[in-house]
Amino acid sequence: MRVPVSWLTEHLEVDADVTPQDLADAFVRIGIEVDELSELGPVTGPLVVGRVAEIEELTGFKKPVRFCRVEVGEEPDPEPDDAELSEEDEDEDDAPFENEGPHGIKTRGIVCGASNFAEGDLVVVALPGAVLPGDFAIAARKTYGKVSDGMICSAAELGLGDDHSGILVLPPGTASPGDDAKDLLGLDDTVIEVTPTPDRGYALSIRGLARELSNALDVPFGDPAMLDNFPEAEGEAWPVRVEDPEGCPRFVLRRVTGLDATAPTPWRIRRRLMLAGIRSISLAVDVTNYVMLELGHPLHAFATGSIQGDLVVRRAKAGEKLTTLDDVERTLDADDIVIADDSGVISLAGTMGGASTEITPESTDVLLEAAHWNPASISRTARRHKLFSEAAKRFERYTDPALCAAAVELAARLLRQYGEGAIRPGRTDVGGVAPHAPVTMPINLPDQIAGVRYERGVTVRRLGQIGCKVQLSTSDQGVGLVTATPPSWRGDLVQPADLVEEVLRLEGYDSIPSVLPAAPAGRGLTDAQRRRRAVSGALAEAGYVEVRPFPFIGDAVWDAFGLPEDDIRRSTVRVRNPLEADHDRMATTLLPGLLETLQRNVSRGLKDVSLFHVGQVVLPKPNQLKVPDLGVEHRPSDEDLAVLEAAVPAQPVHVAVVLSGQRPRAGWWGKGDQAGWADAVQAARLVAEASGMELTVQAADLLPWHPGRCAQLRVGDWPVGHAGELHPKVVEALGLPPRTVAMELDLDAIPLPDSRPAPSISAYPPVLLDVALVAGTDVPSADLAEVLREGAGELLEEITLFDVYTGEQLGEGKRSLAYKLRFRAADRTLTVDEATKSRDAAVAAAGERFGATLRA
Repeated sequence: MRVPVSWLTEHLEVDADVTPQDLADAFVRIGIEVDELSELGPVTGPLVVGRVAEIEELTGFKKPVRFCRVEVGEEPDPEPDDAELSEEDEDEDDAPFENEGPHGIKTRGIVCGASNFAEGDLVVVALPGAVLPGDFAIAARKTYGKVSDGMICSAAELGLGDDHSGILVLPPGTASPGDDAKDLLGLDDTVIEVTPTPDRGYALSIRGLARELSNALDVPFGDPAMLDNFPEAEGEAWPVRVEDPEGCPRFVLRRVTGLDATAPTPWRIRRRLMLAGIRSISLAVDVTNYVMLELGHPLHAFATGSIQGDLVVRRAKAGEKLTTLDDVERTLDADDIVIADDSGVISLAGTMGGASTEITPESTDVLLEAAHWNPASISRTARRHKLFSEAAKRFERYTDPALCAAAVELAARLLRQYGEGAIRPGRTDVGGVAPHAPVTMPINLPDQIAGVRYERGVTVRRLGQIGCKVQLSTSDQGVGLVTATPPSWRGDLVQPADLVEEVLRLEGYDSIPSVLPAAPAGRGLTDAQRRRRAVSGALAEAGYVEVRPFPFIGDAVWDAFGLPEDDIRRSTVRVRNPLEADHDRMATTLLPGLLETLQRNVSRGLKDVSLFHVGQVVLPKPNQLKVPDLGVEHRPSDEDLAVLEAAVPAQPVHVAVVLSGQRPRAGWWGKGDQAGWADAVQAARLVAEASGMELTVQAADLLPWHPGRCAQLRVGDWPVGHAGELHPKVVEALGLPPRTVAMELDLDAIPLPDSRPAPSISAYPPVLLDVALVAGTDVPSADLAEVLREGAGELLEEITLFDVYTGEQLGEGKRSLAYKLRFRAADRTLTVDEATKSRDAAVAAAGERFGATLRA
């Protein structure tokens, strides 16, 4: 909210030496964020009020251009005697004074491109020698074939606002030509832009902010809502029926007739609206906006002649239509609160009025409305219709229900004063809001919370400053108690902690000592934390880059993966209020987010990409319990906590990698190699090695991987993940590079080893033997290697596949797999005969299991 300092200090008794910076510092000190402090101007040199005397439309240019004769309060030059006129003067121009306007008044010729003013209007003129904000110097210059002797200014050029659409036109009677415009415009003012926290709706007003400054600076405050001669309600202003008292606890109307709808808004109000960032529209609309900014309570003005029958406050009927003031036809929801008459809905309550009852230049009969709306309902309506008006911004943060009558009364008086309207007797005032419940706390609770011993009486004084009615008492145990009844505008004060916060912030958070408590003795990282760090470090050392992908997914990814409807990975948890509508589910796998990150990097020109992510997934249980709605009136029981724990889905930690392009990359050392399924498997082996475990690999068929290039990762007999090349259709659907590979495994499914014994290394020499076996092409090499390992016994130290061969001489459906075998004994030098017997035993086991034979 943008706040002119002159408007703020109008309600405060502050010393002249208090600067705008002091006010901004006071706001920050009591917890109200200050975004910007903007001094108006500076403007130096002659800046005066002018009256447009004549306008000449210049033609022949691509845009509208006008040459204006403007009175700026200068006396005409004395007319020379005829004898003094030279022959050249007589020939040059018949008129003796080139700058003389109507009735002999001296004018200045000024070229202007705006068209929102007419002859007789009062404008602001910067004369040659003036310097406007941004070091914009004004001088007489020739343009469009005319000499422009100054500039007619817009509000933006004067630093009063952001409106570049036209010239600043002053209301008639505001000033006279030649008057100093700097004083009139108040260019010595300063605008403070503040952002109160969402729980302080009262601070979105001059009234609320001035009260806060009064508390911070300990100066008297004058409440603008305290009106003199406030009338009693005598009859109704208009018949109203409130059918939804929960959505609208209070509804107030006041009627003004005989209004001059074309009357100009006085400059004082227009200037304040302009500095607050609100455009002037008409007197009736400007007055409602002015009252909203000053008191914090939004108003709405109806053209009374357009209302048909009684007003009804109700919930909308599903499918009802309303064209709002922004000329958008909106389909209403059954949860929306509306104001209707016999013709249907005429206003979207608390958000925006309807076009059918809009104030027009012919509206001489105006019905002013102020109501207290349910904040949650207004918030839902504003978000549902994406209509974040200034009114909705305040209503959803809670407005003062006691202000309704005062707000319409102030607006009615302003219309009577400036629009010559007559306030009709009677005020409709339906409903009411009960006072807030009192809150009791120990009087020294702020001291205990802050760890500061405040002076006696601080708690009572500060609570009284914010408007609470305070009573003191003593408990049965002799503890001093304070009972505070919050004021009508503080709907956020509902518990002792809220009262403590008020005392602490008004006393100043800087008075609370910054003393850190002593840290307890550390117990170090857990085994799971150490493993996670080790896995991240191992992958980073291998050239992978860690990323943090978006944690939510949408249903579209399952279609891209080609998953059937009954696939367990489709069983996800829906997010009730997602950040993105098409990403409204918790992820059951890390691959969608990781692949989206890969696609984003590739689209930005990166070809060789290796990414990894370690994070949680959410896996609902088969019969997932509903989360119980536990109250806050007492601590949950152990049974409640057990049910709550059981309702939480499993959230294991997964690790995933994706690769595209070359690995290793090409360079001066040689050409690179395309990343393949083996690289994905190797990434899984790195994870297992960092976890202190070994993986076994076997062929698998699982989407989104390629059926012939997919491996299942196992720890012992337990599957923990998959790795391989993605299916070509998945790659095409997601727009990924060809031959993209990926790996994902459940890190929590890998058991944590109880101990990590140092490996026993034999000092005796090894025996190296090779064996080539012919087996069917359907026999996985990993399975054959496992059988060889089991058959060879404990003397076999390592087995490695080094060659795969297929050919006609082997026969159809056969292939040759060649392995290097390394034998070693821990306690002696192993003989060749012993190693050969172990090898033969391994070959025999392979023959018995898979029918494999030695290749000749």
